[in-house]
Amino acid sequence: MNTIMRKSVLGIAGLAVAGGLAAGPLNHTTTAPEAAGPVAAVAVQADKPAVDKAKLIPHGVQGAQSRIDLSDEQVGNVKAIIAATKKAGMDERAAVVSIATALQESKLENLGHLGDRNDHDSQGLFQQRPSSGWGTVEQITDPEYSTMAFLKGLKQVDGWQDMPLTEAAQTVQVSAYPDHYAQWEQQAADLVAEHWNN
Repeated sequence: MNTIMRKSVLGIAGLAVAGGLAAGPLNHTTTAPEAAGPVAAVAVQADKPAVDKAKLIPHGVQGAQSRIDLSDEQVGNVKAIIAATKKAGMDERAAVVSIATALQESKLENLGHLGDRNDHDSQGLFQQRPSSGWGTVEQITDPEYSTMAFLKGLKQVDGWQDMPLTEAAQTVQVSAYPDHYAQWEQQAADLVAEHWNN
């Protein structure tokens, strides 16, 4: 009986040791992915460097700033302006000037002809006019085309990078309200910071 009892105790002890060894690696395996999880998340974030905010508003904002809530369509137009700016080989500051201009001109809505409420034949995000040589109605109501047309004009402004936003925008747009672009600079910069690396 002693021999049977001793074999039983040793058998139970062996199972306990074996169970402990089996549990050890299982526990180790379940903690390893958790430890690796945050490292992988950091690596993903590192792929998208932050936008240098000093480049977005190099001269500081001028005057009181306005801000509007944007619909999905308006955010889509922001992304289209940013994509066209990159395609044109221009930087984040050019995108800020473009978005602020479109915020003033159309509130980032791709406007067609508005009948009696239309400013002459102005249309699209930048309220460009076919009769002034900006392109056809179909072209200027295409966000990529209209942005490229605006940026082409901006590139022709000598020293636009060193100008206050409203002066650079006005030189291209020739608006009856030249100082109104400045009020959108902060929101435009925030939108570029949010969407430039998406």
